[in-house]
Amino acid sequence: MSGEQVATEGTRRRLTERQADTVRRLTDAAVDELRESGYDGLTVRNVARRAGVAPATAYTYFASKNHLITEVFWRRLRALPPVAADGPLRARVIEVLREIALLVSDEPELAAACTTAMLGTDPDVRELRVRIGGAIRGRLTAALGDHADERTLGALELAYSGALLHAGMGYTSYARMADRLAEMAELILPGPA
Repeated sequence: MSGEQVATEGTRRRLTERQADTVRRLTDAAVDELRESGYDGLTVRNVARRAGVAPATAYTYFASKNHLITEVFWRRLRALPPVAADGPLRARVIEVLREIALLVSDEPELAAACTTAMLGTDPDVRELRVRIGGAIRGRLTAALGDHADERTLGALELAYSGALLHAGMGYTSYARMADRLAEMAELILPGPA
């Protein structure tokens, strides 16, 4: 690695600081490209051009546009602050569900693209989907504290994934999805909010 410090682990390999900067530029450019072109118009080649990176270089990091978009979601999820350990149980869980639901809600093109991309079948998307699922489970487990049993976690995970799909299909907005998840948490969890 020629003396450069390892910075960020990508979906395919560990990255040097320089490589991590390239990946950051590509993910930032992907969001900009989505705003202009939408999901259907987005290509890794156009994102590479916008990021000032050769297309071949972009493809060394991202196998597909679904992989690239899923990486955007993964990075935003990882950047969330730690889950607060204080306060009422329902309030903690609702806060976790709300922050995850609202990660991309203010960017409709990105939100819709994330839903589509995360359903992709290529191996890199599958790997990121596992990481995303693990991170969401970890956040819910932290919010649940002593109440983190498999049935409760499973119900909350299904509520979240179902709400994401519901919003992605256009049946509800991503902002409304956060409110619906709060309602689901109230039904699933015991005690006062």
